[in-house]
Amino acid sequence: MTVIPNLTDLRPTPDDILGDVLTGLAQSPKRLPSKYFYDRRGSALFELITRQPEYYLTRTELGLLKASADQIADAVGPQAHVVEYGSGSGKKTRLLLNAFKDPVAYTPIEISHSALAETVRKIDRRFGSLEVLPVCADFTKPVPLPRPARKADHALIFFPGSTLGNFDADEAISILRAMGQTMGSRGGALIGIDLQKPRSIVEPAYNDKKGATACFTLNLLVRLNRELDSNFDLDRFAHHAIYVEEHSRIQTFLISQREQEVEVAGRAFRFAAGELMQVEYSHKYTDAFFSALAAEAGLRVAHRWNDPNNWFGLRLLRRIEHA
Repeated sequence: MTVIPNLTDLRPTPDDILGDVLTGLAQSPKRLPSKYFYDRRGSALFELITRQPEYYLTRTELGLLKASADQIADAVGPQAHVVEYGSGSGKKTRLLLNAFKDPVAYTPIEISHSALAETVRKIDRRFGSLEVLPVCADFTKPVPLPRPARKADHALIFFPGSTLGNFDADEAISILRAMGQTMGSRGGALIGIDLQKPRSIVEPAYNDKKGATACFTLNLLVRLNRELDSNFDLDRFAHHAIYVEEHSRIQTFLISQREQEVEVAGRAFRFAAGELMQVEYSHKYTDAFFSALAAEAGLRVAHRWNDPNNWFGLRLLRRIEHA
């Protein structure tokens, strides 16, 4: 395993993963946590997804960041400690750091150790003088931030990719509320949100013709088999993603192809033929709904940036200061 300099290692233990999986499989309908998609192979498969022609999200957000980076930097201000939730490949971060004025430090928080190592390598190569303080952890839970050697003027939480949309409203509010605490009274949070658009655009993005998304979804079962001594048969499950307009979200499932029994750490779980196991949500937002979520978390939208087609948005949040 690659050694990551200055690493704070808070990644979930096998017992943490097992507890989450057993809890999800005991529910009706059954669920698996999407945060465990990102082992080494899962991270690589997601990068492949972002290059598929149907998957508009990454290229649209990258274009928006390129066009708006200077405006974002002006709005954020100098000497920020940039904290990224779910660093991934780091492409978007490098665009921001290039534009920011005298950033003090960069803290990527990533659940995948391999993805984190790659991010740190690329940032170190491009920004050699910037202090990098990586944290391997589940960002959906409170994460203590490492303290930079040089004092920052404020913190900027960066949460791109519309990852917030993977959580239901209550979970999203909890994450936003934790962000508000982390960024402090002078800080901010820059959030990527996928905006509502026709089914004909949204649904193919999660059902690409080459099957990269299906491989990514099924890889979750590969990981569980490897790490939890489970016996999911990949030939007996299939990827299925649909856009549910009532909830303005993609719902991704694994469908049991036959009646079967699966064991996880010695516990048996029965699946009916055609049974749906939920593995991910991907919400598509309106401005009104997103602003309401932020307000519930004690945050307000201070700045808005959209791409020319209004497909994707970046929102800079500040804390609501009460008199």
